[in-house]
Amino acid sequence: MSKTIFYYIEHCSKIIKKTPLVVFFMIFSLSAKGQSDTIRIMAYNVLYYGDRPACQGGHNIYHNYLKTIVAYCNPDILGLEKVAAIPMFTGDNSGTAPKGFADSILKFSLDSAYVNRYNYCGFSNNSGADNISLLFYNKNKFGFSGIVASYSNVTDFNTYKLFYKTSKLLSGDTIFLYVVLNHTQSGNSATVRNGQIHGEMSQLSGLFTSLPNMVNMGDFNTHNSNEGCYQTLVAPSDPAFAFSDPPFHPDALYTYPADWDNNPSDYAANLTTSTRISASLPNSCGTGGGGKSWYDHLFISPSLVNGSRRIKYIANSYHTVANDGNRTGISVNDLPANTSATTSVIQAIYQMSNKYPIIASFEIDTLSTTNVENIGSNYSFTICYPIAQQILRIKLNEFPKDQLIRIVCTDMLGHIVTEQTQLSLNDIVQVPFNASSGLYILNLYCNNSIVGKMLFTQ
Repeated sequence: MSKTIFYYIEHCSKIIKKTPLVVFFMIFSLSAKGQSDTIRIMAYNVLYYGDRPACQGGHNIYHNYLKTIVAYCNPDILGLEKVAAIPMFTGDNSGTAPKGFADSILKFSLDSAYVNRYNYCGFSNNSGADNISLLFYNKNKFGFSGIVASYSNVTDFNTYKLFYKTSKLLSGDTIFLYVVLNHTQSGNSATVRNGQIHGEMSQLSGLFTSLPNMVNMGDFNTHNSNEGCYQTLVAPSDPAFAFSDPPFHPDALYTYPADWDNNPSDYAANLTTSTRISASLPNSCGTGGGGKSWYDHLFISPSLVNGSRRIKYIANSYHTVANDGNRTGISVNDLPANTSATTSVIQAIYQMSNKYPIIASFEIDTLSTTNVENIGSNYSFTICYPIAQQILRIKLNEFPKDQLIRIVCTDMLGHIVTEQTQLSLNDIVQVPFNASSGLYILNLYCNNSIVGKMLFTQ
């Protein structure tokens, strides 16, 4: 396997074997909730959580801080940015966290908060940075299909594809959700940030004809709405790829242009930097100054605003956890007393990072039969792992029988590795794949129309 090995990918075979349990869970769940489900999506810069030597404190202490925060926020999808880099291979000198640290987070923080609820997606560190991003998800509600795009520029920017486990999963009734995790260059590096987000969005525009159900979240380090990277997200040249920042749209709390760096009091309830007034207390790892800027955002695609693809943002649900709107220039735990969360949560947020977590809620239509994977067609597909015996297996979702399927696999330079045409006689198609370790792009066509593209690793 290459340096970009993905440490966890759900196998199609495991999904199929577990279907009776999934069906039972969803039937029980739907009888209680009706035709919808609510999910919470959270992003959190955790300030080199896991590094060695520990800048902030012992890992066991910080596992408990995160446990307290997760137990309170109850997220179904959790993106952690600025985790200390986990070694990707033997001799990986960029890794500053212990090998297997993602499993430690799972065991001592998330599973301690909610027993056996979470799993994590594959991760990468192609850029060789000293920090990475990790995406965790509620495995009772979601499955992980793979990383469909991975852009490296100072740090890695990965796009994760999740599917919601409906009661009709095997019949192809699958609701897809894509999550992009970001941690851009901090400081007065607007040009670098713009290049990072522009590169990320260029990849996505090559994979999609318009934005699917997608959340683009993390620490963007933007000082105002006029910065190039922010404008690339909310006002791109192609409006089919325009994201919304919920407090601006659809919640209409603010209007553009917005300068939160120079006018922080105007955006007091959404400030995410810093939870600490002092740059040396409780440690010297992060910035001080109290609430002074809004670096962390959770951008959503048009279909999440209008619910056209069965997932819809719940109006006014976006908020900055433990920011009561009175933290400008002071710490999260300073006077006046902060009653927006429990005392233990406020203390955990003060200790865990100099950043506040952000979170938003979404409603999922669990019973509609409308397929939302719309990349040039109404069909979708998933690569089945592991890739064994030089055979690539692809699961087709919602494909009618006897359709002409063309599969083209290329390397990252565009060289064709495998190309084959066959009929969609079964839900699983197989093509020869004799290639060395590395990253590849699968292009799948149905009746000469592109269905989609997917990045995968051999």
